[in-house]
Amino acid sequence: MQTLALAIARTPLVAVYGTLKRGLRNHHWLDGADFIGSDRLADVTLFDIGPFPGAKLEPSRGVEVEVFQVNVRLLAGLDRLEDYRRHQPHQGLYDRAIHPTAFGPAWLYLYNPAVAGFDAIRQGGWCPHR
Repeated sequence: MQTLALAIARTPLVAVYGTLKRGLRNHHWLDGADFIGSDRLADVTLFDIGPFPGAKLEPSRGVEVEVFQVNVRLLAGLDRLEDYRRHQPHQGLYDRAIHPTAFGPAWLYLYNPAVAGFDAIRQGGWCPHR
């Protein structure tokens, strides 16, 4: 827990772009978090993996994120959901990095696997397949 406490000390914000957004299926993982606002990130591209998106640090025309203030417990839950591995961050499904937003630096989960063959979303947001 000490590592997570240090992470929260670095920034208590997290920027989400997929199933964690308000109204989508995994938003309940953010129960208790404070919604700070929406932003568009021009140096992030989303890839439609199917049931969820993955973000890569690539130029875009602005992808939509929602920014939330979280605590240690919520960040630990998000790490489990996103298969972020603190001691081997490139081994999990996602890595976590601090990224600038209009509200200050926020944690952003970046997709580790290759995205060749997946559709890029370079503007706007990801929509779940219905």
